[in-house]
Amino acid sequence: MKICFLADASSSHTIKWCDFFKKRGYEVHVISFNYGEIAGVTVHTLGVEKKDMNTDTSLKKIRYITKFFEIKKLIKKISPDILHAHYASSYGLIGALSSFHPYILSVWGSDVYLFPKKGKIFKKILEFNLKKADVIFSTSKDMAVEANKYTKKQIILTPFGIDIEKFKPYPVVKSDEKIRICIVKSLEKVYGIDLAIKAFSELCERYDNLELFIGGDGSQKEELLKLSNDLGHIDKINFLGKLNWKEIVDVYNSCHFGVFPSMSESFGVSALEAEACGIPVIVSNAGGFPEVVDNNNSGFIFEKGNVEELKKLMEKLINGKQLRDSMGRRGREFVLSKYKEEECFKEVINIYDEIIK
Repeated sequence: MKICFLADASSSHTIKWCDFFKKRGYEVHVISFNYGEIAGVTVHTLGVEKKDMNTDTSLKKIRYITKFFEIKKLIKKISPDILHAHYASSYGLIGALSSFHPYILSVWGSDVYLFPKKGKIFKKILEFNLKKADVIFSTSKDMAVEANKYTKKQIILTPFGIDIEKFKPYPVVKSDEKIRICIVKSLEKVYGIDLAIKAFSELCERYDNLELFIGGDGSQKEELLKLSNDLGHIDKINFLGKLNWKEIVDVYNSCHFGVFPSMSESFGVSALEAEACGIPVIVSNAGGFPEVVDNNNSGFIFEKGNVEELKKLMEKLINGKQLRDSMGRRGREFVLSKYKEEECFKEVINIYDEIIK
């Protein structure tokens, strides 16, 4: 089977999809506005300036439409069995206008949570894109509910699975001399990293054995560095930059628990990866997070934005070695029971097979 993804080739999620299907003998093509290389996959990069893809002002964000005829010719040349767009606003519009079928559309997050709220025309674009899709995928129930505000079609749940052979606990005993806490997220306001820094800094006033590790890069980096310095604990906060999957696994295995205080979250794969590595997590109740954490068993869920509640839960794990260990074990078991990559992709494969009959 030949699949053509309309997706960002530099995204870790796109790479995960491509890796899964290429390993199973599928011929995979990616049409991307951003440069990226994916081993064993043919990536077709189209030159659209990043500022035109990421800006939030007026209609600049849809300037990529000028590449439409080039993309349509490319799709015809590739002649895929399935066209699958990842992201319902940008790549979704290209897929919708291509008139190619079968056409599958995956919603990712801000494309349904934020894009249609920018104005009537943006809402109409999203409704049009969803209408043109033969099948619509969502990784979480919460995001499916949001997408159904703009379409009456059934949304099929296809949660991100975890490669349990990559994300797994190391056979080492962690020292409790230092309690190491981690966050692995893009450094963007929506992910609430400032809340974690504030809670951590308050705890540092009572505990002198804490360290915070922040993996990721983004537009808020300088602001978060300044906040860490202003609160007086920059020496205990480590900004690690953007990490590859191996480095992420290393971070999770070196830390005692993870914190994910997002104000908005489409699914929560970062928390699942931490759980797969055998550490407990503290997550906000934003979006899909409550679906990927077994509250009070694999981790804790707190009210988004509530720094005081977050601080209390962090302190509970700081003081509870047995609690950390038991939650870590249950977190790994939770992922194995519900979010193994192979199992999660089965529904996608079934839809692919059915749609081309």
